[in-house]
Amino acid sequence: MENYDILIKNCQVLNPDMSVSSTCSVGIKDTWIKKIGSADEFVDSVATETLDGKGKLVMPGLIDGHTHTCQQLLRGRVADEYPMVWTRFLVPFESNLLPEDSYVSGQLACLEMIKNGTTAFADSGGVHMERVADAVIESGMRAAIAKSTMDMGNAITGAMKETASEAIDHTKELYKNYQGAGDGRVDIWFAIRQVMTCSRDLITMVGECAKELHTGIHAHLCEHKDEVSFCLQNYQKRPAEFLDEMGILGPNLLTAHNVMLSDHDIALMAERGVKMIHCPRANLANHGFPKAPQILEAGASVGLGCDGAAPSNLDIFDEMKVLRYSMLAYWGLPSFNPVVMTCPTLLKMASQGGANAIGHGDILGSVKEGKKADCKKIFGLMGLGAKKGHEVTFTFEGADEEAACEAVSKFMQENL
Repeated sequence: MENYDILIKNCQVLNPDMSVSSTCSVGIKDTWIKKIGSADEFVDSVATETLDGKGKLVMPGLIDGHTHTCQQLLRGRVADEYPMVWTRFLVPFESNLLPEDSYVSGQLACLEMIKNGTTAFADSGGVHMERVADAVIESGMRAAIAKSTMDMGNAITGAMKETASEAIDHTKELYKNYQGAGDGRVDIWFAIRQVMTCSRDLITMVGECAKELHTGIHAHLCEHKDEVSFCLQNYQKRPAEFLDEMGILGPNLLTAHNVMLSDHDIALMAERGVKMIHCPRANLANHGFPKAPQILEAGASVGLGCDGAAPSNLDIFDEMKVLRYSMLAYWGLPSFNPVVMTCPTLLKMASQGGANAIGHGDILGSVKEGKKADCKKIFGLMGLGAKKGHEVTFTFEGADEEAACEAVSKFMQENL
């Protein structure tokens, strides 16, 4: 007799190849998917909790590969604003957050992601990331958290600008206190906010420390033309080439945006195993159309990110829709190619691509025996767009949406 913590009966599963299985059951024990099989295979099984999955689809939790939880209290504020939003709003705002502000911002971000089916994310960092880590631990989510590091640039002021040594020391302290926290759900990474605000010394130290601690690096890369121009003028190389020269390009590097990439950049980054994240709505609003089909064709791992809630919200489903139709319009229509960005490809990006990006592609990103059951979202089979108004069941570790709502509500009543 097999014992499970959770048994989902009579459901269908979204397979790793994005096909839909026949009716089956899923057994979960100690947060792992232990067995997927027919009802007959579970006849003698018992479970602490049994869920009826009839007419429902079990699929992997979505992963936001690039976000800014410390911008959550700006939700929607920078829509329709003129450039440069980054220097006029985001950096000054983040620089003035207190630790408790970062905590409630992290709570709200986690809550919104949970409600939208996201179970893990990569945060490129703010100032008080220890409080964001606390929020993640309480939420039951999984996260790769970096502390924003910048040591140069006249536009960077306040608490976000440090010396290279200070930036590294603060990240090391965060790593010491939070790496592996929340039963292994929290990872601490180093960050290169972008090449225009990080010196050679800082970039070198980030690379060395990440290698020493066997952790990742989160960087904004080729987000806009000013960044490319800066590198060409100062280093006589494009951003990807410059980071390769510095020894940064590699499998533990997550790059966000990836819009202004040349064909050579794409080939180089794919060869080095860099994990690329597209932020479709942010990219289209500010930077341009990415070469997503070409990046995938080069064999690179690609995920999706919301880039924080300041311009909109934290809904990866929205990002999938926007990327699909923008790629059809920009790359598909001129060559009469209606399958330039297919739905299965988008789902893989939102799940397995994100899992690869945060360094856990081996245990996350698909519904498969031997992988984590961080979140099994159960939607009506009438379609993924039917998520609103239909049952969504979360089974990942420790998540408590009601408790999160109560905590955020209490804080806002007492402090706002």
